[in-house]
Amino acid sequence: MQEALSVGVTSRPHVCAGSVRANTAALQRCWRREPSRRAAAQICKERLLQCSAQAQSSDYITANVEVEPEAETEGMSAWLDGLKWDAGGLVAVMAQHVDTGEVLMQAYADRAALNETLQTRLATFYSRSRKGRWCKGETSGHFIKVLKVYLDCDRDSIIYQGEPVGPACHTGARTCYFSSVERTDARLHEESNHASTSNMPASSLFALEGIIQQRVQQHSQDAGSKPSWTAKLAGNQGLLCSKIREEAGELCETLEGKEGQERAACEMADLLYHSMVLLHVQVRLLVCLPNFDITPPVQPLVVHKATGCCL
Repeated sequence: MQEALSVGVTSRPHVCAGSVRANTAALQRCWRREPSRRAAAQICKERLLQCSAQAQSSDYITANVEVEPEAETEGMSAWLDGLKWDAGGLVAVMAQHVDTGEVLMQAYADRAALNETLQTRLATFYSRSRKGRWCKGETSGHFIKVLKVYLDCDRDSIIYQGEPVGPACHTGARTCYFSSVERTDARLHEESNHASTSNMPASSLFALEGIIQQRVQQHSQDAGSKPSWTAKLAGNQGLLCSKIREEAGELCETLEGKEGQERAACEMADLLYHSMVLLHVQVRLLVCLPNFDITPPVQPLVVHKATGCCL
């Protein structure tokens, strides 16, 4: 069981590097270029975060935050006292992507780091190697903007859930977890590649997205082979659209005909799969168009010094 803790002292200014809201005009320009609004939202968000991560520190006007002692926040000391610290006065902290659910990294925090994170809303830790405070991103620009903090049932580990600005790993990978291990044929096998997402943990939908991409690529590399159903759909827009309309109708029929939850779930799965193939086709067509740049320009991110809000 997890306990959610409200994050941040919202009346205080804070560094807000990489917020998508700071670039509304660019987001709208990118939105208009994308044929699928749902795809546009995610693609543009990722592009803006990538651009923000590459921006120089001079591009930002940030509030100079002086973190208050824990005693200045009502209830902070009592909450910190209730955590189960290890012998070194630390708790384990996992950083999780708020949109994808990916585990980005794992580190440790002491009282001061948690107190700072809850005030600035930037992921801050205790570095065991440096033996001191570590606000992720201060050197690389790859901050993690914390939206919520979660506490586990034993009160000895924490989750920072938020938006990463750029890669989370020092290798340049989006997550520190890019090595997979499995036992097959009485042997242990480890695969690792920080430049690929193939070995990174993925939710079911992201795994399905990867399979769709793989099926389409396999057929494009061997055009003479018999296409899989996925490749056939991707290559025939008329067939794909007719299947989506068919599956949408069948999903509605499960409600109208009172066919039950199991049948509804099956039809929803069919509709979701075919819709994701369509989404893949839309994005692939955009990416493959020559001389078509859908990356919005970087705009300076400005933080209002009085309110801490991104402008």
